[in-house]
Amino acid sequence: MIEVRTQAFPLARVFTISRGSRTEAKVLSVTITRNGISGWGECVPYARYGETMESVTRQIEALPIEISRQELQDALPPGAARNAVDCALWDIEAKAAGKPVWELAGLRAPGPEITAYTLSLDTPEAMEAQARDNAARPLLKIKLGTPDDMPRLEAVRRGAPDARIIIDANEGWSAEVYAELAPHLIGLGVELVEQPLPAGDDDALREIERPLPVCADEACHDRASLPGLKGKYDVVNIKLDKTGGLTEALALRAAAEAEGYGIMVGCMVGTSLAMAPATLFAQGVGWTDLDGPLLLAEDREPPLVFDDLGVHPPLPALWG
Repeated sequence: MIEVRTQAFPLARVFTISRGSRTEAKVLSVTITRNGISGWGECVPYARYGETMESVTRQIEALPIEISRQELQDALPPGAARNAVDCALWDIEAKAAGKPVWELAGLRAPGPEITAYTLSLDTPEAMEAQARDNAARPLLKIKLGTPDDMPRLEAVRRGAPDARIIIDANEGWSAEVYAELAPHLIGLGVELVEQPLPAGDDDALREIERPLPVCADEACHDRASLPGLKGKYDVVNIKLDKTGGLTEALALRAAAEAEGYGIMVGCMVGTSLAMAPATLFAQGVGWTDLDGPLLLAEDREPPLVFDDLGVHPPLPALWG
């Protein structure tokens, strides 16, 4: 049996990026039950990739009930629908075998990983206040993506003078804006810029100097994306809702590392259930950004643990 549920989790505060704002995390929860064992998965359909709650639900409900995880890779394209089902099937496999997913996948035992904490796009004054409130966090991620971003970045640095900073432009800059901003980003201690130009309109990255690592997010979904990134990006951001689940995420990490890319592990705004599988392939990567649950006013039980050591792997009662 495959059950799909639409759920909404309120956010602790309004969350804004260059494409808009939201006050809740809308997710699809998938439960697959076989032989008395239930596995769980979660996905976040994303309009940027042509997904809706309804379209993803239809994709999942059209699957054969007994589909295997291997068959799933060909039955659905990379995206939210395949992610939720893939992760639920991993959960079932682990429960049936009496072993954790990391062991089934041939991974080392996971531990906590320092995660970024994302500051929502806002006025410079508001972003400085956000930064000051979170100045003790070791890594901050700043949502930018407008022509007037320098005052925002300077405000965040004032509010959190000692934090490491990465920025995400969400495709919001032109090549000219990025070229102008890049030297200033370095001066303010930024260590990574994520998707500065629109995916599909990013060839200019081959021609302009990249004085700090540039990370592909919207431009990188699965292994098929890698040939188009050469000469433009230095890092790839692996997200389960883009790869279509843990199975492809593990394969993408291995392929990207073999080609010399740095690795970032990211997320959509979802619950601890959505982040849980990602903690397994985030082990030892350059940048981890699995702060979705920290942005929520309410989370699942039992939630992932976040402390000074970072985000911890899930308890078996949650997933895996």
